[in-house]
Amino acid sequence: MQKAYKLHGISRHYDWGGSSFIPQLLKIENPTNQPFAEYWMGAHPSAPSTIDTIDLPKQLDVCIQSDPVYFLGENTTSVYGQLPYLFKILDVQKMLSIQVHPTKEAAEIGFALEEKIGIDMQAPHRNYKDKNHKPEVMVALSDFWLLHGFQPAEMITATLQTYESFHCLLPHFDNGNYKALYQNVMQLSAEESDLILKPVLIAAISQVASGAVDKMHPHWWANKYYQGILPEKNIDKGIFSIYVLNILRLHKNEGIFQGAGLLHAYLEGQNIELMANSDNVLRGGLTPKHVDCAELLKNVQFLPTYPSILKGETINAKETLYPCPVNDFGLSKIGLNAGETYTIVTKSIEMFLVIEGVILANSKLYTVGEVMMVTALQEIEIYAQETTLLFKSFVP
Repeated sequence: MQKAYKLHGISRHYDWGGSSFIPQLLKIENPTNQPFAEYWMGAHPSAPSTIDTIDLPKQLDVCIQSDPVYFLGENTTSVYGQLPYLFKILDVQKMLSIQVHPTKEAAEIGFALEEKIGIDMQAPHRNYKDKNHKPEVMVALSDFWLLHGFQPAEMITATLQTYESFHCLLPHFDNGNYKALYQNVMQLSAEESDLILKPVLIAAISQVASGAVDKMHPHWWANKYYQGILPEKNIDKGIFSIYVLNILRLHKNEGIFQGAGLLHAYLEGQNIELMANSDNVLRGGLTPKHVDCAELLKNVQFLPTYPSILKGETINAKETLYPCPVNDFGLSKIGLNAGETYTIVTKSIEMFLVIEGVILANSKLYTVGEVMMVTALQEIEIYAQETTLLFKSFVP
């Protein structure tokens, strides 16, 4: 059987995506400027990749089901029985929803409940698409902006004191009570939340227009969400999250890990993302999609987050690891100069995404945007025809 396969992912056309980055990476035309938000590489049942076999292209999930030990290795097969991760490329042009991912236990309970009451898997109000958790690591391919967990208590207190319409929320944050504060805001009526958020949004629109703030200020993103136009009513409660979550800027090749219960949202930029093989997202605002505040609140960790930006840990002169505290997946970066070779020995099914350059491996060329998938327990030499940057997904 083959050692390595060229893998073809699936593009996802969510309205928050850009129209040029992913098409250019994949070398495909986009004459209608359709949004290309994500490119999925994996075996998730909603969008399985295909691989080029000797005979013809085949779906990766079908291949794994037919011979799991060959593709995944014995250990991954015995623990997971399937490919445990999903690899993605994202192009974030519009802000994503305020969201949280459940623990595995919560996902199993939520999935079973929605199955029991008969919510169709494709229903827009379905929360749990599978029984899995969804921890994730991302690495920036450009300057990348995101919201990442609650700010320290002293910063939130200062924010509540800064804006007059937020003063009424100070008693709810007594002694740093994150749950009381956030739950109170998310459960307000539209009329009540408008009274609190409208004055802040007016200030945001004014200060962005005058050039008084930049992307490190929450006003920038509140203004961007509404494109500088003040709504008359029903201001999205997700706006409040922008003012109490950490705003992060990641530079190219910097990463961050986001586990269960961490409130977050992607704001702008391009990245790669590697996660457990799940599509469970609980949303709390800044989206036209289904928002379930009650379910979100059940799953949020109401604690301050002190962001730990991943610079990568050197494995050797050519490979850098982005450490993740989970067993479902691992991520590393491989950088090769023109003419260099690098020998890999796989322990699990592994994917090699070419971001820059051209490689020759197993007698096949892989160029920018292409993916080499290698089955478990194989040894393959990678030769860089140009200066090359690869990202590798694997099971630890």
